[in-house]
Order: sequence, then C-alpha cells, then structure tokens
Amino acid sequence: MSGLVISGGRVVDPASGMDAIGDVAVVDGKIAAVGTDLGGAERVIDATGLVVAPGFIDLHAHGQSIPADRMQAFDGVTTTLDLEAGVLPVGSWYERQARKGRVLNYGAATNWAFARIGAMTGSNAESSLEAFGNAMRDRRWMDNVATDAEVAGILERLSRGLNEGGIGIGILNAYAPGAGVQELTAVCQLAAKQDVPTFTHVAYMSRIDPESAAEAYIRLIGYAGATGAHMHICHFNSSSKTDIERCRVLVEKAQAQGLPITVEAYPYGTGSTVLAAAFFSDPQFVERNGTGYDSVQRVTDGYRFHDREELLKAQAEEPSSLVLWHILDTENNAHHRDLLDMSVLYPGGAIASDAMPWTTSDGKTYTGDAWPLPDDATSHPRSAGCFTKFIREWVRERKTVSLLEGVRKCALIPAEILSQSTPAMRAKGRLAKDADADIVVFDYEKLSDRATFTAMNRPSEGVRHLIVSGQVLISDGVLDVAARPGKPVRRPVGEG
Repeated sequence: MSGLVISGGRVVDPASGMDAIGDVAVVDGKIAAVGTDLGGAERVIDATGLVVAPGFIDLHAHGQSIPADRMQAFDGVTTTLDLEAGVLPVGSWYERQARKGRVLNYGAATNWAFARIGAMTGSNAESSLEAFGNAMRDRRWMDNVATDAEVAGILERLSRGLNEGGIGIGILNAYAPGAGVQELTAVCQLAAKQDVPTFTHVAYMSRIDPESAAEAYIRLIGYAGATGAHMHICHFNSSSKTDIERCRVLVEKAQAQGLPITVEAYPYGTGSTVLAAAFFSDPQFVERNGTGYDSVQRVTDGYRFHDREELLKAQAEEPSSLVLWHILDTENNAHHRDLLDMSVLYPGGAIASDAMPWTTSDGKTYTGDAWPLPDDATSHPRSAGCFTKFIREWVRERKTVSLLEGVRKCALIPAEILSQSTPAMRAKGRLAKDADADIVVFDYEKLSDRATFTAMNRPSEGVRHLIVSGQVLISDGVLDVAARPGKPVRRPVGEG
C-alpha cells in the first residue's frame, strides 16, 4: 500500500469502541484502512508500545497563529477552533490564514461582541486581542441595551459572518453584560434559523444573586427552550466559579428534558482573560466572587493587584493585557478539586483549552516563527498542556475515566458537537476508513503537561508523532518547522 502506515500501536477509536493493537493506513490525507497486517507503504511509523488515537479537537482556542498551533501540536491537538469569541469579518480572516499557512486545522465562529462594537460604537476594526482591549475604552457596547436599529446592525453583521462560512455564533455575554434579553433572543433565533450553534460565555459568574452564575444558566437554558438554538456552554468550570454544583444540576435537568445544550471545560482552577473585562471593575468584585484583587495576576510579569483603585488604573492604561484569575485552589482545597471534577468529568462534556494568545514581555501578541518560542513568551499553561494534563491526571494517574472515554472527550465529542452544522467535522474525531487523517501517536506512560504558572512556554511531552491532514508534523518527537498542513474548517460559504 502506498502512503503511510502506522503499525503495531494500541489503536483507540471512541467512535467504534476499538481499543486494540492494530495498524492505521493513510493515503491522500484520508484514513484508508484500520486493521492488522495492512502491508507496506512509502513510509511506516512503528507505533509499538504507543497509543494511536484521533487527533484532539479544541473548540476553544484564541491563539490562532503559528506559534500557538505549534504549542498545541505537542498537546496532541490537530484541529484548533476559536468558537467562544470567534472573528469578524469572517471571510477575510479565513483568507488571511490560508495566505500565511497554518500548522493545525483551523476555524472560527462569527463574533457577536465585535458585531456589537461595530453596530453601537461605529468602530469596524477587525477582531483581535488588541482591538478588543481598545474597544473597552468605549463602554457603550458593554453596558447599554441596544436600540432596535443597533440590534438590526448586530444581526446583519452576524448573518454576513455566517454567510462567509462562520461555524456558529460566539457570544461573549459576560463582556457585554448590558445586552438585553430581546437582543440575545434575536441572536439565538438567527442561530436556530441557520441551524448553527452558539458558543456562550455566560453573562454572569457571581456566586450570589442578583446576576449570579445560576441566573446566567437559567437564561441560557431559557434561550435554548424558547428559540430551539443549540447553546454550547464555554468553560463550564470557570463560568460557574465556586457554584459549579448548583449550575451542574440546572444543566443536567435541562439536557434530560431534551434541550440542545452542550458543555466544555478545561482542567485548571485558574482562568485567563483581558484586564479590561467588565467583571473586574464590579464594585462588589470581592463579595460576588469570593476572591480578593490579589487573585488577578498580570501574565507578563506575574504582578498581583492589591485593590480596586489599582486595578481600575491598570484597566485604563493597558486594557489588552492578559491576566490570570486564580479561582479554584485545587492544590490545597479538596472541595475545590471536587468542583473542578464536576465540570471536567461532566458526562458528554468536551475538553477544551480556552488557549490564550502568546505575548512577549512588552505585552504584544507574539505571532513570529521562532521555535522554541522566545524565552519571554507567556500565556496560560492551558495554552500548552490542556489535553495532556487531562489524560495524565484524570485518565492515567487518577483513573476517573478510561483511556477510551478520555479520548472521546478530547476528540469525538467535540466533533459531534459540530457535526450537524459543519459537514467538515463529520470526518474528524475518529479512526475509520475515509475519515480525515488527523492522528496523534503518544507514549501513554510519559504523556504529560510541562507548562506551569512560572514556566508557561514549555511544550508538553509524550506526543511522539502527529499527523495533520495526512502530513507528518511531529516525527519521533521532533517538529517539522517548515510544515503548514493545516486546512480550514468552515461551513459551506453562502449557507448562513
């Protein structure tokens, strides 16, 4: 057989339930066969003693650049999607990615926040981390209920993004808490009409009423029930803060009643966002979140804030700066570990990283070609080690789920969440004939995250080979720095 054969590995395919020694043959970017004794090939990878699995699919990755892709490659990721925020305009973003080339398969939703920024402030800057921080200087789009004319402008921008192939609608509701229910109902009605998911950062995250996390979930459940829209909950863990148990009960009941709601979580108790996020300037920040201002830490230099005045001053001066938000103390608090488990192990829930862009010590987003990344490149450890951390800790060390189920949460479930709306995803997340040849081969005993909060830019270890769209990207643990095998994941243009 021509092409590539991955021979003698432990083939783990959650779609078929296979967990057995076998071979996987690849021809022309597709899986040609899965079985035993598949014969010779132009290239053979000896996977004896290694796990062969479908490449991991990240539904929630904000990096969307060559350096971000490379770090995620060592995390076992073959497809990286920005769905919670998304992009705007959509068409030009895809064109730009294709021109420069991408290391991993890529894609994005259409961005509700930037549709709001454009319709309510007149700024039509292309979406980016820097543009997002700058837009927060004009709080109208964050705090105000949109007029009928503004809602029409928001919907027009979102419709255009869907027409240009956007995977769904990313709704950063927590960053614009002033948005009204009528507007969001109209947005969800648009999603339902076009049969695409919404990917929502819920409006509120407080542990106390009013405007609690529980209220935000009740709203989201209501949108699903009233409009029929598929509501995907982003970072179930950090959105629920220390109220995960209450919020989980609400979501379970809604799903049991057949409402189209899906969830994702990342295996960390610390979140990350831009400094200018509206929830940091809440006068009742401490009471509502149960954390002091020292829980907010600047990424570039590790500085922790002391009080509201200092934080507000920094928001005005450096709105785009990335910060860590230390919410759950999983190292020292057993109850917090249990809370994280409730989100990470949620039945049918996906693992998704919320990977952040890489920034250098000057605070600028790094999109260069250096490998390894520059010494001063920082992000969040989840940008380098989300999936490997989950497999290491929850699967291998703690044995909370089987390897087959762990791979399902990292690969098949994310594909299934998108398969109805995005035909390209139906060939991903599985090892089967005619599926896309996106494959991770890893040493199960050595697979581990290495990134920490004091050394964030350490690639994970244990991924021995990574195949993206049929092309070998990592071979014997070494990255091909010239390779750009990533292909777009996109809804057919004109279907929105």
